[in-house]
Amino acid sequence: MASIHQPLPPELQDGSRVGHVHSAETTSGVNGPGVRYTVFFSGCPLRCLYCHNPDTQMMRLGDRTTVKRVLGEAQRYLPFISRGGGMTITGGEPLQQPAFLEDIFVGAKTELGLHTALDTSGMGGAKASDRLLDHTDLVLLDIKAGNPRRYSYVTQTGDFDQLMAFAQRLKSKGIRLWIRFVLVPGLTADAENVGQVADICVGLQSVIDRIEVLPYHRLGVDKYTALGRSYALMDTEPPTPAEVEDALAIFRERDLEPIV
Repeated sequence: MASIHQPLPPELQDGSRVGHVHSAETTSGVNGPGVRYTVFFSGCPLRCLYCHNPDTQMMRLGDRTTVKRVLGEAQRYLPFISRGGGMTITGGEPLQQPAFLEDIFVGAKTELGLHTALDTSGMGGAKASDRLLDHTDLVLLDIKAGNPRRYSYVTQTGDFDQLMAFAQRLKSKGIRLWIRFVLVPGLTADAENVGQVADICVGLQSVIDRIEVLPYHRLGVDKYTALGRSYALMDTEPPTPAEVEDALAIFRERDLEPIV
């Protein structure tokens, strides 16, 4: 793959901003409402112990492309995504490439008329311009843990205060939220942590449309093997139905209605 410092090849010289993308696909109901054109950015500052997409963590593992090319690909799917669906940018962490993300969302809104959704951990939220957020209809906000110490351990490199500052900024702008919380036995599933995450949701309730409690799975283990990396949670099993129900009950005690 060419270095990001080398001259652009002809196919990238279209006058629009260049960024790094891992892949793209159409999805339904998972990364936002309706049928979505979902673009996976490369690069993430976090090293979450349960990450199931380690292949998106490094910028160099993605391909260079341009805003015009991303929008051009999305336009091909307009008959399927323009009514009730839209475009979702995920990763990796999209806010690692805030200007690239901004130009795509502005184009998706103004040129294609699409609903836009940002799937993010909130890391890099301070780099998100008002112009970007003004062209963002929905944020899928991943809350990894409910307090600074636990958050630091789960993510290895994350900053809980950054997450909370970004969440409050989204609330102040009235941007709708889908909250995501991964339930990992022995890591995030204890009652104290679940309660703290639920309390965060109470504080954001005025802009929350959906809370997803996502049971931990092991589907990304083979990716670590392919990358020659060890997986920290090799001995961790998915939560039992009873453990999932216990977590849901903690949210319900606060008059929240999570889904699995």
